[in-house]
Amino acid sequence: MKFILSICFIYYLNKIKPLPCKEVHLLLRKPQSCLKLCAKKIRVKHYSIRTETQYLQWVKRYILFHNKRHPREMGGKEVEAFLSHLATHGNVSSSTQNQALAALLFLYREVLGQNLPWMDDVIRAKKPQRLPVVLSKHEVSKILACMQGTHALIARLLYGTGMRIMECCRLRVLDIDFDRGEILIRNGKGAKDRVTMLPNALVEMLKTHLIWRKTVFEADAAKGKAEVYLPDALDKKYVNAATSWEWQYVFCSGSYSVDPRSGRERRHHLDEKLVQRAVKKAVANAGVVKLATPHTFRHSFATHLLENGYDIRTVQELLGHSDVSTTMIYTHVLNKGGRGVSSPLDGLA
Repeated sequence: MKFILSICFIYYLNKIKPLPCKEVHLLLRKPQSCLKLCAKKIRVKHYSIRTETQYLQWVKRYILFHNKRHPREMGGKEVEAFLSHLATHGNVSSSTQNQALAALLFLYREVLGQNLPWMDDVIRAKKPQRLPVVLSKHEVSKILACMQGTHALIARLLYGTGMRIMECCRLRVLDIDFDRGEILIRNGKGAKDRVTMLPNALVEMLKTHLIWRKTVFEADAAKGKAEVYLPDALDKKYVNAATSWEWQYVFCSGSYSVDPRSGRERRHHLDEKLVQRAVKKAVANAGVVKLATPHTFRHSFATHLLENGYDIRTVQELLGHSDVSTTMIYTHVLNKGGRGVSSPLDGLA
């Protein structure tokens, strides 16, 4: 009873609406119940399934690291000990360490409703400033020539539009506007929509792909499995949208899968790992020694636009960067040879 009163008192001090009695009891049970409540809070905030999976994984590892102690019994010292263990024994990168910290902050702030006065004492890992890997136009051509089928089309879209790999995999049929020559990217990084160009060189390839894709859709419809996932309860607002052609994924999976949240079996979008493997294989076959990934096409897209004289603001909008300073990292290519300085060795007779 004292525990229940103390938790309610914490919420009162923080001016947060008290938790329902059912959720208070969940907090007082085993750590597993805390994980369930954490998953519920994540879904209330409409975080993606990937974010949910990662956050729950870090919370679970944090609890197991401290011998299954309940998170409400721990604080800053335990968080710092866990993060230090990840860095020293797990040898994780700074971005992974900060991701773990973000998950634990969500746990304490959103789930347990605690103030975090000890946050100032937790050391955040400093993310190293690295220049992006950029391919030359010749290298891009060599890699694309080593790719075939759907993966080749996706790779060309990545380089031709500057999309992220997941933005490309999640494209819907209605997002492609052939008349205006543009592609609408929905719910990109930071939950923002933006518009990018549709390369003329890909128009016929995309139309041919969509003809094949529609045959797959019609076959699914005949089996009663044409339903596709729609975000933000759009399936309730537009009753028939989930089974309509325009809302289908442009790049679909080769098989059905069960949605981890709804439990429904349906055809999802193409797994991005298949594209990553195809690009890795193509890079090796092309004889390119750079560490190129699908994201490298995005870096190359921005770099080549700047080389062609397009202004930094235009490139920023096409990439979907909220701050121009993020886009400025690509200007390093305009200073060839180290800030555009000629080596004194080249001046020797």
